[in-house]
Parts: sequence; structure tokens; C-alpha cells
Amino acid sequence: MLQYITLLSLILAFLLLLGVIFALQRVAKTRPGGGAVGSNGFTLEGYSYALILLAVIAAVGIGYVLARDSPWAGHILEWLNIVVRLMHITFGIAWIGASFYFVFLENALNRTDNVREELAGNLWAVHGGGFYYLEKYKSAPKVIPKSLHWFKYEAYFTWLSGFSLLFVVYYFNASSMLIDPRVLDISPLAGVGIGVGSFVAAWLVYDGLCRTALVRSKWFMVIGFIIATAFAFFYAQVFSARAAYIHFGAMLGTLMVGNVFFTIIPAQKAMVKAATEGTPLDPTLGKNALARSLHNNYFTLPVLFVMVSNHFPSTFGHSYPWAILAAITLGTAGVKHWLNLREKHQTDTAVWVLPAAVALLLGVVFVTAPPAQSGSAAGGAACTQQVSMSQVNMIVQKRCIQCHSAHPTDDVFKSPPNGVVYDTPEDIIRLKDKIMQRVVVTKTMPQNNKTQITQEERDLIACWINQGAQNK
Repeated sequence: MLQYITLLSLILAFLLLLGVIFALQRVAKTRPGGGAVGSNGFTLEGYSYALILLAVIAAVGIGYVLARDSPWAGHILEWLNIVVRLMHITFGIAWIGASFYFVFLENALNRTDNVREELAGNLWAVHGGGFYYLEKYKSAPKVIPKSLHWFKYEAYFTWLSGFSLLFVVYYFNASSMLIDPRVLDISPLAGVGIGVGSFVAAWLVYDGLCRTALVRSKWFMVIGFIIATAFAFFYAQVFSARAAYIHFGAMLGTLMVGNVFFTIIPAQKAMVKAATEGTPLDPTLGKNALARSLHNNYFTLPVLFVMVSNHFPSTFGHSYPWAILAAITLGTAGVKHWLNLREKHQTDTAVWVLPAAVALLLGVVFVTAPPAQSGSAAGGAACTQQVSMSQVNMIVQKRCIQCHSAHPTDDVFKSPPNGVVYDTPEDIIRLKDKIMQRVVVTKTMPQNNKTQITQEERDLIACWINQGAQNK
């Protein structure tokens, strides 16, 4: 009964949101600037966008309630995954693109050549068949234009869609995707609580550190990296390795959107208010907002890596996944630092930055490489007998076919993940390299060892592949 009441409530909320969205969009089109509401940057059009996202979240909830404990569970969750993931990627591109562009703009401004007194700098650019001329004011123009674009919805929608995706992929299937009993045997509800609570804790620690004098010191980066590594280590002790990586990226994303919501946008609102009322502006607000924006710029490459990391088990499948994650985070942030220096024409003052970052990333490649397998299985056991195709096929049918079949029987996956099937010996031979990487080397398949494959079975598969993967 409670399930039907929840479903009916979600449907009614969804329909109500659709009606409000339609009304706001119609009114916004009849007003300049999308229907500005006051001088704080909010518009009717912006509110309608926020409601659109809430409607999507309501739709996700409806889909989950409908899918739970039904034959359509896997199918509906898969389509929820597709829709929310596409939204997350789209908003993320818009946000990160804006971050990259404005940091580039700040770094590349002409600040000396024929710059008016009221300006902090300017930039000529050419793009898309046209010339553009951009100016940055030291504080604000004498008259605030009525149509003023605020870069904030990209950040908010990226985080909200990402948070929804975290539920669709990991929290709705917590027992399969989030919790690995070999790491820590906890309930799904406890896992979700730890994940969400860690984001709040990370923000409080980071924001508190930013409010100290350390934020103006180089030690801030060192301490910040140590804290980030501690979170990576913590996640690796609680969740499955794949989920640990995603939570690390979600944690960084939470810091980024927190910077926008709590620091950057309030500073911009104060700037607009001061300019409108003709009152002095506290210069520290702009400096703090610029610093937080720069922090976000350095977070972007590590977050982007995490977004694609679930496709690369050689990273999260390592014996020390948290160390690999920390090294890649430092290396990619180093690459971004070099790019920022290059935009400011300062690479000659730190020529070591890019080589050091690349060397660190290459070191990760070397460390995660599989061990030599000549005459033995990847786990080190000697291949003392010839392994037949029938032995391997028996293992695959017992441990893998539940998901990787044309007609899966798994309770979560109702279609073969990534289209990988092992229905015939020919399928197994064709995908032997993928099996070697996922089953033998990284041991990331079966997912969280759901089917309880043994090390002896992994060794047999390794020996069969090393012996030429023959169909005998």
C-alpha cells in the first residue's frame, strides 16, 4: 500500500511541476532577460530550468518505484541511467567548458597595452567566423546592464544530475554495485548514509581550510592533497573499488558546486548590489570568489578521470586503488597547472611541471601493469597441467553467464553489460584478452565477486589463456 501511495504522490508532483514549468516558460518569453526577478541574477526562465531538473528527479523516483521488484526492473533502471547520464554529461560539458574558458580569459587578459583606467584588462579573439572583443572591469561598470548572464545553472544542474545518477547506478543497487562484503560488510542503507555524509564532511573540512590564512600559502595545496588522499583511502576501505572512485569524484564535484553556491555567486550578487546602489564593495569578496573558481579549475581533470574510470579496471582494480587514484589526481592537476601557466606565458618559470606530471602518470601505467605470466597464472600459481576449453567453459557458465548472456538471469542486469556475452566457446575465445584483464589480472569481475569465483578458477582461466586459448 505504501508503495502505491508513494508512486501516486510522485506522479502528482511530476504533473504539477510540468504545469508550473509550462507557465513559467510562457511568462519568461514575454519579458526581457528571461523575466528577471530582482537584481540577484534569478530569472523566471532560470526557475523553470530548476523545476525541469526537479521533474526529472521525480521521474527517476517514479521509475524506481515502478521498477522495484518487477520484471522490468533492469530495463527501466538502464534507461534511467541513460537519460540521467546524458543530462549529467551535457551540463558537465557546459560547466567545465565555462570554467576552462574564464580561467583562460583571466590568464590571457591584456592588462597593459592601451587599457582604460576602469578596466582590469581586455582580449581580442576570433571564433566561428567572427571577431570578439572582451573587457573585464576592475570592479563594475557605471551602469549595470539589464541583461546580465549568470554562470551558475550549469554548475547546479551538473551536481544535481550527477547526484541523481549516483542513486540510479550505485544506491538503487547498493548491494550489487556499492557494497563489497570483502571490503566492508555493511547494509545498503548504511553505505548510502556514509556516502552522502562524506560529501557534507568534505565540504566542511575544505571550506574551513579555505577560511584560514593557509589559503594564501603554498601549503594549502599540500594539505589539500593530503586530505583528498585521506578521503580516497577512506572510500577504498568502505565501498567496492569502483564505487570508491565514483564517490571520490562526487566529493570533488560537491566541493566545486559548494564553491559556486556559497562563495562565488554570493560575491557576484554583492558586487551587483554595490554597483546598483553606488556603495563600496569589499574587495576580499572578489578575491575569494576568484580563488574558489581557480580551485574548481584544478578539480576538473581529476573529476573527468573519475567519470570515465569505471571503464578501466587496471586503475580501480589495483591492490591499492586509493594510491592509484591519488597519483592520477595529482598528475592530472599538474597538467592543468602547466596549462594555466602556459596561458599566462609563465612556463619558463616552472618548466619542470609538465614533465613531472607526465612522469607521474607514466609511473602509474608501470605500477598497474600485470606481472609476467610466462609458464604460470597471473596470480603466480604454476600451470602444471593442460587446461581444456571445457574446463574454462564450465567456469564461465557457473560464474559469468548470469550477466554476460543474451538472456541474463541476474537480478540487476537484464541485458548483457556492454553487449559482452559468453554463450558459446567462440565468444569466450574472442574476448579472452578482456577476460584476462577483468577476471585474472584486476579481479574486478564478477562484479564484487557476486558469484563467488575462486582463485583456483581464476588461475585455470589464466593458464588456458597463456597456453594459447585453444578450443580443444
